[in-house]
Amino acid sequence: MYVPTCSSSSSTTTPSAIFRAASFRFASTLSSPSSRSFVSPSVPKPPSSFVPCRSSKLSSAFRSLRFSVPRWSHGIDWRSPVSLRAQIRTAAPVIQSFERKIATMAPEHPFKEILTTLRKPGGGDFGKFFSLPALNDPRIDKLPYSIRILLESAIRNCDNFQVTKDDVEKIIDWENTSPKQVEIPFKPARVLLQDFTGVPAVVDLASMRDAIKNLGSDPEKINPLVPVDLVIDHSVQVDVARHENAVQANMDLEFKRNNERFAFLKWGSTAFHNMLVVPPGSGIVHQVNLEYLGRVVFNTDGILYPDSVVGTDSHTTMIDGLGVAGWGVGGIEAEAAMLGQPMSMVLPGVVGFKLSGKLQNGVTATDLVLTVTQMLRRHGVVGKFVEFYGPGMAELSLADRATIANMSPEYGATMGFFPVDHVTLQYLNLTGRSNETVAMIEGYLRSNKMFVDYSEPQQERVYSSYLELNLADVEPCVSGPKRPHDRVPIKDMKDDWHSCLDNKIGFKGFGIPKEEQSKLVKFSFSDQPAEFKHGSVVIAAITSCTNTSNPSVMLGAGLVAKKACELGLEVKPWIKTSLAPGSGVVTKYLLQSGLQKYLNKQGFHIVGYGCTTCIGNSGDLHESVASAITENDLVVAAVLSGNRNFEGRVHPLTRANYLASPPLVVAYALAGTVDINFEKEPIGIGKDGKSVYFKDIWPSTEEIAEVVQSSVLPEMFKSTYEAITKGNPFWNQLSVPSSKLYAWDTNSTYIHQPPYFKDMSMDPPGPHGVKDAYCLLKFGDSITTDHISPAGSIHKDSPAAKYLMERGVNPKDFNSYGSRRGNDEVMARGTFANIRLLNKFLNRQAPKTIHIPTGEELYVYDAAMRYKNAGQDTIILAGAEYGSGSSRDWAAKGPMLQGVKAVIAKSFERIHRSNLVGMGIIPLCFRPGEDADSLGLTGYERYTIDLPKKFSDVRPGQDITVTTDDGKSFTCIVRFDTQVELTYFDHGGILPYVIRNLAK
Repeated sequence: MYVPTCSSSSSTTTPSAIFRAASFRFASTLSSPSSRSFVSPSVPKPPSSFVPCRSSKLSSAFRSLRFSVPRWSHGIDWRSPVSLRAQIRTAAPVIQSFERKIATMAPEHPFKEILTTLRKPGGGDFGKFFSLPALNDPRIDKLPYSIRILLESAIRNCDNFQVTKDDVEKIIDWENTSPKQVEIPFKPARVLLQDFTGVPAVVDLASMRDAIKNLGSDPEKINPLVPVDLVIDHSVQVDVARHENAVQANMDLEFKRNNERFAFLKWGSTAFHNMLVVPPGSGIVHQVNLEYLGRVVFNTDGILYPDSVVGTDSHTTMIDGLGVAGWGVGGIEAEAAMLGQPMSMVLPGVVGFKLSGKLQNGVTATDLVLTVTQMLRRHGVVGKFVEFYGPGMAELSLADRATIANMSPEYGATMGFFPVDHVTLQYLNLTGRSNETVAMIEGYLRSNKMFVDYSEPQQERVYSSYLELNLADVEPCVSGPKRPHDRVPIKDMKDDWHSCLDNKIGFKGFGIPKEEQSKLVKFSFSDQPAEFKHGSVVIAAITSCTNTSNPSVMLGAGLVAKKACELGLEVKPWIKTSLAPGSGVVTKYLLQSGLQKYLNKQGFHIVGYGCTTCIGNSGDLHESVASAITENDLVVAAVLSGNRNFEGRVHPLTRANYLASPPLVVAYALAGTVDINFEKEPIGIGKDGKSVYFKDIWPSTEEIAEVVQSSVLPEMFKSTYEAITKGNPFWNQLSVPSSKLYAWDTNSTYIHQPPYFKDMSMDPPGPHGVKDAYCLLKFGDSITTDHISPAGSIHKDSPAAKYLMERGVNPKDFNSYGSRRGNDEVMARGTFANIRLLNKFLNRQAPKTIHIPTGEELYVYDAAMRYKNAGQDTIILAGAEYGSGSSRDWAAKGPMLQGVKAVIAKSFERIHRSNLVGMGIIPLCFRPGEDADSLGLTGYERYTIDLPKKFSDVRPGQDITVTTDDGKSFTCIVRFDTQVELTYFDHGGILPYVIRNLAK
């Protein structure tokens, strides 16, 4: 048992993490033993009356502060500097300079009196921590667990400069302050990147080094000051499918296409401190984060604190299922966090979501998350935390929780948070965290009132609003055909599909005339007769972190394939099937269970370890298939186990895209169409000549549970993540220079020095309004970041394609926009290049607009350059939810490079609005009940935005007058939400602000 023992003198552990000088933190990670056991331990449980003891004499420790940046691991050294060049590196020169700064800072931490020692059950200390119970404030007991994490961070980082006692009080008084939209600073413990967003982040850091050098300062000041983990998972494409050698073939092509990008990232891992790069072929970033990178509790120099993370991928929220506070931010915001800037955020409301009951037999976690997504979308949770609780929590595995947390962006919340409980501890044991590490995590969280024990009476917590779901009410479903929150029960799928064909073009409509809906198209596929109709499935992909991290649905898919094989059913060869696991663990348990061979027989061979189809890396369709679709204007479908299905994202030729559980992906592939009622119509004809129905191939919950129990083993996690540190032959053969400044190659079409800091001076440019601007684009609702800055293929007739071909790049080597994000020239041309872009100037889908002075129809980039070269400002008019979807910083960088000065919309997605501010673009909202159409704005007017010229005269959320050249005048709300955001705008963006501060 835990024995509380007071320590009244400074211990040998140096609490160097207590002070934060100018918010620079050298975070390491868990202090853990050199050996590691992978046998699930019986974790000792401290008594509920356990009260840790505070240390009252700390001055001697403070006088001898020393920073250290030890290598981190989960208990064994999986990250050898020999086997993985991305080893976190020490930063001695920088550390020494900040030691000197600390000596001149405040001599005592404002909350030193609550610093408390956590004893090990067998003797000795885990470390010290800032104790929330020691504050003796009854308001803390009512706080949601997610808010307690913000509170602990504010207390620990309090320096009365960037984080003040007033900030701490705002969080403690959350029940009263959160409705008032008060601003607080937050400093995450670490930053998570994937390669699509990681490459531009490292490009920016390299460019910032050049900029700060040009200002006469030290380039080494540009260094991550918290751990940064970058997982390369967005580059692999499904070029080869339905083949046993698909993994190797696709990886070969991945490295051929991306050799320069990968070498650049490997350079970054050696040039910058605290940066670790996980090589390609290792898995999907969020599953790797869940199974390996997530600490849950940090132990930095003897100071314990909760793990927290911001990531440049919106699905960073998946880690919330592990009880780690994490969410997506824009790339530029993440870069600032890396460099020690606190994140300025509005103290969020928290929606309490009570779960009760138990899922019915055959219902999956995917069905649950699609149901939750629809409920929360209807409730309205944008900018809020959602915290799950209730008796139903005991029925959800951690993988189920992670599935729900993963789709937070789809239901609009900042986080979907599951506090740590016994299920979390069991998962940590399963995935190979050491016994002592798990004991430390439980001991710390219990002691600091951050652990939920459902065997004990629950203290009533206060939430901003409440929702409840009985898990028994969830039914099998999919979502689509164009949005994740448009849920369709599978029993209603056939009727819904026909409604979509009938309805006019929109989120639930394709506008197909009645006489065209039954059209049957026959063609030849590899000398075999084939046929399509509206609704035919052409892509069936088991993909995405949302589901591939969940053994129950992955093994469930294998059981569906097995039953289908035994009954004689087979997926048609013209359907592009694929399986892309989120980590090597999945492969191991599919092989252990014996189910992978059945998936292979149905065409679901493993194609690679990465995001693939979910982010548009679905590869080409067979030429005969593509011709049949385009020549006959067919609305064909993709069915994928992903989290995004916006039109144009999955594949340019699949206008209908449905999100489904992995078992349902297999079922719809077998059926070959979404135009089917699984309850009444057969999926196919079996080998005995009889009809086979959905119920014949669908496994029971008990069948799945038995296979999970026998097939998912702790040793699989250990061996998989030991192998990660060894890299792979392709990665290990990459040679990179050891220089601190990057040697830019002007001929490169992948990596290019961006122009953001060109001619930058130490003086901020100040706020700017907009005068006589033309409207570049006029949009309706739900314009996504995929519309603004697509990640998928580069169309052969686009401005980006023209640029690449002029530089000798063959169209077969174009790669994707996502892979080219390190080159601003390509990305500026790729902005608004989505072929499904619906611009009201044209009233059809096309990546084009009207150049108003001449009336010409041009590609958006070409029109933007006409305006920019003529010295004419531009703005964008938009509807609701502008910028929804992925946290894509290029959706703000691209418009800035095109000369866009402001966006006027009904509402913005949270991350995108922040990104616009970060790039110096003014976000404006129409007043409630108004929009461009109600105000009579055609978009052909010229717009003047009357923003005060003095920085001191601009206030967050103030009313701004917009006038047009034809005499219209209307009021908008300027969406600089905090004073810090105004400061960024004054400097021309967040990165110039950081550079000027560091240069000083």
